[in-house]
Amino acid sequence: MSHSYLNHSYPSHSYPSHVRIVDVSPRDGLQNESMTVPTEVKQTLINDLIAAGVKKLEATSFVSPKWVPQMGDNSALLDALAPTRQTDICYSVLVPNMRGFENAILHRPDEIVIFGSASETFSQKNINCSIDESIERFAPVAAAAKAQGIKVRGVISCTVGCPYEGEIDPRQVAYVTKRLVEIGSEQIGIADTIGVGTPLKVQRALQAALEYADISMLSGHFHDTYGQALSNTLAALQMGVSEFDTSVAGLGGCPYAKGATGNVATEDVVYMLHGMGISTGIDLDKLVVAGERISAFLKRPNGSNVARALINKRQS
Repeated sequence: MSHSYLNHSYPSHSYPSHVRIVDVSPRDGLQNESMTVPTEVKQTLINDLIAAGVKKLEATSFVSPKWVPQMGDNSALLDALAPTRQTDICYSVLVPNMRGFENAILHRPDEIVIFGSASETFSQKNINCSIDESIERFAPVAAAAKAQGIKVRGVISCTVGCPYEGEIDPRQVAYVTKRLVEIGSEQIGIADTIGVGTPLKVQRALQAALEYADISMLSGHFHDTYGQALSNTLAALQMGVSEFDTSVAGLGGCPYAKGATGNVATEDVVYMLHGMGISTGIDLDKLVVAGERISAFLKRPNGSNVARALINKRQS
């Protein structure tokens, strides 16, 4: 295995002309909220995001409601969305096992998301099994999805840092990428679950994944715990990554990573991309409305710097 990713610089002229935003707020953004978010509020959030031009989103997850009560209305939500479901929107759902897949398949999601970890300890704490055991658990899920023409996306958590193990060796990222590609993942998400990554560390993780996946298969998922998410997004863009998970109003955290704050705000990423001349197909003003509406329901300040700046500008 080559270790060329340890010292490498990347040309700045390789920025993609278009970036696909995957808004994960309905699932990753809301899953840890202590207050119950009613199905109709989630439905409004999803419809607001689609109205703003979001073409791919994580709608819900089919995990046990015992572990994630907030997602207990997964079937009800997808049933509510069904009458107005659009064929040009990719509705993704997270599934942890075959039972989750069997429940999800009744609603014909466009994509299923499976998740491994680059940290052995995090895997044990999060899903009570080793990395290899988790991949073995996902293999039949991926095979069943592909047999039904449903896309499979594999997300790797803790690719640069872990709350239990500290820094993560890029070789771990390479290994989990290899395993996920072997079982049929068509997209690989490189996630900085606790938001400790900095640009070169993120590039090393991505470079490691490139041993087994093409750049077009990779997406970035960066949390903003230390305020590094936009810098890390830029570092990934410089390598040619053209898909990013973001969350409107910066919603979300991780239940198994103490102190991890929300995903990078969709509004902040879109503002940066548009300022760089990179298209997203998203209307920033409508996106701000979506973030404001869900923030108001949750009775919390909007976590997006861009949204707050635009709102303050209008009010001045």
